[in-house]
Parts: sequence; C-alpha cells; structure tokens
Amino acid sequence: MKVLKRESVLFVYVALDRLPKDVVHLMEAAIKARGKAYAPYSKFQVGAAVLLSNNVVVTGNNQENASYPSGLCAERTAIYYAASQYPKENILKIAISAGSTKKQTSRPIPPCGACRQAISEYELKQKKPIEVYFMGATGAVAKSDSLSNLLPFTFDKSEL
Repeated sequence: MKVLKRESVLFVYVALDRLPKDVVHLMEAAIKARGKAYAPYSKFQVGAAVLLSNNVVVTGNNQENASYPSGLCAERTAIYYAASQYPKENILKIAISAGSTKKQTSRPIPPCGACRQAISEYELKQKKPIEVYFMGATGAVAKSDSLSNLLPFTFDKSEL
C-alpha cells in the first residue's frame, strides 16, 4: 500500500474591502450578478464574475428550472459564456458570491463539485492556474491560487 497525500492552501480575507482593488471590483460584479439570479425553488442565489486575459469581465448567475437537473450554476454560466464569446482568452480569476434569501450566509461558500470540474477543465486547457475567490452574501472571502486546491484529484481528458 502507498499513501497519497495532497494539501490545499486557501487564503482568507476577513472582509471584501481587504481584497486587492481589482478583485474587489470582480467580487462586486459577482454580487450584482447574484442579485439577478433565477432561484425561485431553492432561494439560493449565486453570482460569478470571470476576469479574462483581455480584461473583459463576464458574469453569470444560477438559473433554476422546475426540473432541477435542467438548471445551471453561476460559475458554469459565466465560464461557458466567456469561452463561447472569447475562445482565445484565458480565464485569470473567478469571483463567486452565494447567498440564501431564507437565511444569512456569511461564510465563504465554494463552488459545487460540477463547477469545480468545469473550472478545472479550463485550467487544464489553458495550462495556467485560475485564481478562485468565493464568499457568502457577506463576510470573509476565501482565495485559492488554483482550482487544484479545491479539486485535488481531477478527472481530465487523459482518462478518456
């Protein structure tokens, strides 16, 4: 038997105003996108903002459907739109803000597993890490220098 160990390193900023200014603006775009989410069933709204290598910011939010599997998360909405409109640009950073309309969410809320996998695909495709910032509706913001901190054992095209 062999032991395989991976460590994840995250940085936590106590509040939004402690982030670098460019990231504050990116997170503000994610917060604004969160406010436009269509989440009538879960009441859980998520906004994402992606910074591309051409300095364009693309936003997305979660879109629910009565047939739950038919909806789409904010992160995937943003990165898929970015990739379809700017296919030659790299994703530098993604900011995510998530909050419930039923209760206070003040701890950093990371992307779901499906979104981690999707972000990982783009990180592998561009051969450059993507900085991931995430927060609740308020409070602290967590930062990962790479998606690989959030999904240490990836499934990718080499498995196919």
